[in-house]
Amino acid sequence: MKGNTKEKELGRRVSHAIFMSLLVVLLFIFIAPFILVIINVFKSMADITTNPLSLIGQHGIILSNFPDAMEKMDFWTVSTNSVIVTVSATVLTVVFSAMAAYVIVRNPRWKANSILFSLMIASMVIPFQVLMVPLVSVYGGIFGVLNSRITLILMHVGFSVSLATFMFHGAIKTSIPRELEEAAEIDGCSKWKTFWSIVFPLLRPMVATVTIIDAMAFWNDYLLPSLVLGRTDLYTIPIATQAFYGTYSTDISLILAALLLAMLPILILYLFLQRYIVAGVTSGAVKG
Repeated sequence: MKGNTKEKELGRRVSHAIFMSLLVVLLFIFIAPFILVIINVFKSMADITTNPLSLIGQHGIILSNFPDAMEKMDFWTVSTNSVIVTVSATVLTVVFSAMAAYVIVRNPRWKANSILFSLMIASMVIPFQVLMVPLVSVYGGIFGVLNSRITLILMHVGFSVSLATFMFHGAIKTSIPRELEEAAEIDGCSKWKTFWSIVFPLLRPMVATVTIIDAMAFWNDYLLPSLVLGRTDLYTIPIATQAFYGTYSTDISLILAALLLAMLPILILYLFLQRYIVAGVTSGAVKG
């Protein structure tokens, strides 16, 4: 019996070691492109061409790539545009989705709620590529709403609110006790005050999850902004990066600097909110 136990324990340890080794290999494969960007962003063009895998080039650490890339791609203007669009669309998506999910969950007898929620779920199946030509090219041109940050923000909200509502719906239904709201109503709180004072603070993990998912999508989106924004002064970072690549495609050092500048803000946001991601995802699946 002891021999069998030791063999099973040894088998578990070997399986665990193999599994962890596989995870390390997969992790390295996924982060290898980012590591290459970090390594080469501080090199000159000649050093990158000669030896892209070296930690430091023959010309030493080059810091001028960043100010040069920022100046040539008008980084502060395009980053301001990206911040305005991303923050506005994310806040509107979180607020409207949370309120819509609350109304749907707490009023199950309303047939309009069931129909609306079903339509939201069904709309998640329709890809944006099917709608982009009639929505942007035809109706955008007819009503003259293109070349506007407001149009882009509202389109972002419209395409993301269904998934966000679905996520908040699960979190409210399984993790927010109805007794807390009933106690607040007894104390004289209105529905509006109950939602913002009690329900919404308890949704913090899901708010963080929806925020990071939507913020990453809005910040990195290229297709929709490229269809809506035609003026260079309204460009977001993905469009400006693509235009910058077309202009300076021969200078890899500047391109890498521009790519890193485009990635940094969303990476910083993720680092601040990552601890809420797992809690937010599981809050809608585990009854609390």
